[in-house]
Amino acid sequence: MNDRPTIGGGSVCPAEQGHWLASSIRRLVHNPEKILRGLIREGQTVADLGCGPGFFTIPMAKLVGENGRVIAVDLQQGMLDMLKVRAERANMLSRIRLHKCEVDAIGVTEHVDFALAFYMVHEVQDVPGYLAQVSDMMKPDGRFLMVEPKGHVSRAQFAETTEIARAAGLKPIDSPRIFWGYSTLFSRD
Repeated sequence: MNDRPTIGGGSVCPAEQGHWLASSIRRLVHNPEKILRGLIREGQTVADLGCGPGFFTIPMAKLVGENGRVIAVDLQQGMLDMLKVRAERANMLSRIRLHKCEVDAIGVTEHVDFALAFYMVHEVQDVPGYLAQVSDMMKPDGRFLMVEPKGHVSRAQFAETTEIARAAGLKPIDSPRIFWGYSTLFSRD
């Protein structure tokens, strides 16, 4: 029997293995500060969708500063618990709101300046519904960075997902280079 939570076409990394998602080795490949540079400003409200143990969440909390907020969204309470411990250690918990989503609903009612979905959209069962929810949570001048892993997602699949995002009201404006990933930066259309 498979204990891993399944969402649509893929399964999510179980919380018991979440420490791998926040390893120092991963930082060598995907440096959060470098990836997020210029996308997040002090005082903003941002969302880390599928935050896991907070590999991007904690750097995002540093970037938004004392007056900003990061909404850390994950399906698994175990990932949010792991993030809470890491955020407390980094003295960043006051800038982070932990939010457990549902399989079919993000459930965030606040509007955000920026949202990140790193290596997780391919795990979503209803991609059109999910991306419509992302679009709805964006402020009019908001930005959304979607990154999908090569190997799990083909170039054609990523192009299809980008078109679904476009249909949901997100306009592609850039394709940042991210190691071992396909990426598109969107604005609200």
